[in-house]
Amino acid sequence: MKRLLLIFFSICISAIIPHKVYAYDITAGLTTWYAWWNIDQGNKGSESIDPTFLYGPALAVKINNDFNVTFVFLYGKYDYDGQEHDPSSFKQKVTNKRMDSDLALNYRLHDYLKAFAGLKYMAYSLEINERVTDVFPLPPKNTIKQDHSGFGPGIGLSATYPIYENMFLLATLSGFYLWGSEEVKPSYQKSDKINYTEYGFNSNLSVAYYIAPASTVISLGGRFQYFVAPYDDYIYPRHTFYGLTLTATYTFSI
Repeated sequence: MKRLLLIFFSICISAIIPHKVYAYDITAGLTTWYAWWNIDQGNKGSESIDPTFLYGPALAVKINNDFNVTFVFLYGKYDYDGQEHDPSSFKQKVTNKRMDSDLALNYRLHDYLKAFAGLKYMAYSLEINERVTDVFPLPPKNTIKQDHSGFGPGIGLSATYPIYENMFLLATLSGFYLWGSEEVKPSYQKSDKINYTEYGFNSNLSVAYYIAPASTVISLGGRFQYFVAPYDDYIYPRHTFYGLTLTATYTFSI
């Protein structure tokens, strides 16, 4: 993972050095994603979790006419009763904190099209509070903590197409491959840690409006994310996140 970071930053530096730049255009703002979450575990059934807001910063630095660097970080928290999704399970109160981050170097292929490559980080931190049932003679209360994270490369294409005057259509499609680990820490036994790889794709489609006097762009659209996190030869959880996005950014020069 450290090697990937070094390679990525070396590429960024090599893109900057050959060009004499006197000013940088910086775009900064906030983005939100109101996302539903579905987990499909094949023979073990599927689970649909009510939507919540993920939010965070969106940044971009224009290096020159061909290159720019972008960074987006999202954070959100899902709270739900596990037994509502699986009546046969324990009575559960589940808190799932989720993080999703992308750092990318973009290259202009055409006035309307860019290619990008970079690094992706995803993490989940679950805390499950189980209460005893008549079926399973466990202690009165158990707390299970589950930390899940993945890190690796991503690659994709993005398009910007003018619709009318200051209105644009924005589209992005990317794929990623992550190396990750998951550690489960039940309060009543030793922790268990496993390593795995996960892979998937992201897609975004939105309409953006540029407010020229304020140097601000407002965009509204949708985002779909799908990935598979196989733990062994028999368990292949498939995660789907989908929902509405809203982003506001301001551009200035330094």
